[in-house]
Amino acid sequence: MADEKTNVMRTLDQKKIPYTPCYYPAGDPPPDGMTVAQLTGLKPETVFKTLVTTGASGRHYVFVVPVCRALDLKAAAKAVREKSVAMLRQAELLPLTGYVHGGCSPVGMKKLLPTVIDASAEALPEMTVNGGRVGTQVTLEPSRLAALIRARFAEVAGEG
Repeated sequence: MADEKTNVMRTLDQKKIPYTPCYYPAGDPPPDGMTVAQLTGLKPETVFKTLVTTGASGRHYVFVVPVCRALDLKAAAKAVREKSVAMLRQAELLPLTGYVHGGCSPVGMKKLLPTVIDASAEALPEMTVNGGRVGTQVTLEPSRLAALIRARFAEVAGEG
């Protein structure tokens, strides 16, 4: 399983974007982001979670924030010019993105959704995001990730 390439890895390979795969033991329920950071030995401020939201308009948005912080819904809404945004219901995640809870990556969703990466990632040499499956992460340059998924950087993370 650990050697098996995910769609995320195949996409990065195809686009010639260098990355480092990282694996951790997946439980049921999947571990939260802080636990993933501990299991992988990575600093929590460099490990990012992928959160999918619905705006007041009904449009969907993706936010990529450090696992040690929460999404600031007001800042997120402002970043995508919505009156408000709310977290997507877990039951809607798989049909919308093709990913399960705990295995959601900003790379390779069914449809490219407007995406914002927290500004804290911009200064990092590398960031780690989900590799498209529970138990798999990929580490890559933030600018390469942003270019691939057409994301922009904005301050959207609040306090943990």
